[in-house]
Amino acid sequence: MKRKILIPLAIAVALIGIGASQYPKLYIATGYGAKSMATAVFVAGRDPQLVKLTDLNYSIVKYTKNVVDYEKKSVTTSFWGLAKQTAIYREGYGCCLIGDLPGDSLRKISFQLPANRQVGTWKIPWPDGDLIKDTIYNEIDKVKLQDAIDAAFDGPQEYSKGSAAVVVIYKGELVAEKYAKELGITSETRLCGWSMTKSLINAMAGVLVKKGKLDVNAVAPVAEWQKDVRRNITMNDLMHMSSGLKWDEDYGDVSSATNMLYRSANCYKVAVDVPYQDKPNTKWNYSSGTTNILSGIIRSLIGNDEIYRNFPYKEIFNKIGMSSMIVETDATGNFVGSSFGYATVRDWARFGLLYFKDGIWKNDTILPKGWVTYSRTSAAASKGQYGALFWLNKSKKLPDVPEDMFSCNGHRGQFVYILPSKNLVVVRLGFSVEHFNENEFLKGILAAIN
Repeated sequence: MKRKILIPLAIAVALIGIGASQYPKLYIATGYGAKSMATAVFVAGRDPQLVKLTDLNYSIVKYTKNVVDYEKKSVTTSFWGLAKQTAIYREGYGCCLIGDLPGDSLRKISFQLPANRQVGTWKIPWPDGDLIKDTIYNEIDKVKLQDAIDAAFDGPQEYSKGSAAVVVIYKGELVAEKYAKELGITSETRLCGWSMTKSLINAMAGVLVKKGKLDVNAVAPVAEWQKDVRRNITMNDLMHMSSGLKWDEDYGDVSSATNMLYRSANCYKVAVDVPYQDKPNTKWNYSSGTTNILSGIIRSLIGNDEIYRNFPYKEIFNKIGMSSMIVETDATGNFVGSSFGYATVRDWARFGLLYFKDGIWKNDTILPKGWVTYSRTSAAASKGQYGALFWLNKSKKLPDVPEDMFSCNGHRGQFVYILPSKNLVVVRLGFSVEHFNENEFLKGILAAIN
């Protein structure tokens, strides 16, 4: 009996010892846990136990404890009582970590999402709504296509492939889909796009270009940079992740990225305070901070916070039927363009379809002429792997996939693949990529179309 008591006690002491020495890292883990759980529960309406099994079954986050307060619409997360972090829900803004800010005051801030967001989408034909045609194209081998999709879910162990949802769009029509229903995922479940949200910032920038309010070749209008060499960084450098800023994109430790997302109330400020390191447009350095700088610039160019909050919904999402999309802000009102866009898998597919259609939706030119070409043109320093807030396959990282494929990619396996030469848009959302192979997944789908 004593041995049974002593072993758990020894484990507890060891964990607390680790916690004390790794306190800053634990703060990142609890921030990740609180923010992810809060949005999954209060924005997506998911079961906390299933969220713990899927979204939070990750690194040391899996060892944290979450307390969900449905009355206050908040989640407090800790690691054995240490490094507590709280995230709260605000209507229209989604969820944010409050840090040292007064939570009660923040809760009072709300925003009414723009009118004309579609209702009754099941009665509206795809892609504007969710009424799906039962027509299957003759060139599609339906059995092979379903096998390719099933392979993204089936693994050697339960849930080991980590897929939550898959949708296949061919010639603009939704021809196949599958959901991890045993994990509570359906076609109506909002899921986090993580860094796919960066491509939403691309679209926002494109709309401002169309309106004549943004020039990608101009220097970035960042007041904090005007007294040092950073004043030479252009909008194009930021769009291409080639700004020359000293940024550390490491999610497994305390880094520029994790400090910005999980230890700050103002993502824009953390990002613009990063020092200069290299001459712009000479080195490619993937940076979530870059996208939040762009988000802040968009806010300043618009010049009105109410218009800024309405902007992506009125100018993009509502126009293409993305009625589920929510882009969350930080506690100070900046869209967290690096990471926190949430939508159903069908709505992420609609976003991919907008780019497949060269930025035009039902004769409405949402993105300016040439914008999609610009977005999928390789950044000079990226060696064919990245464009303007979109990933590319020009380097043939995926050897069995056409070179013209470009995509939105996100943490833990979120993908919107756009394959113009194959008339395809494919979306895979998930909780892990440990046993998921992108190349084999797309190779299987391509093989199903003659």
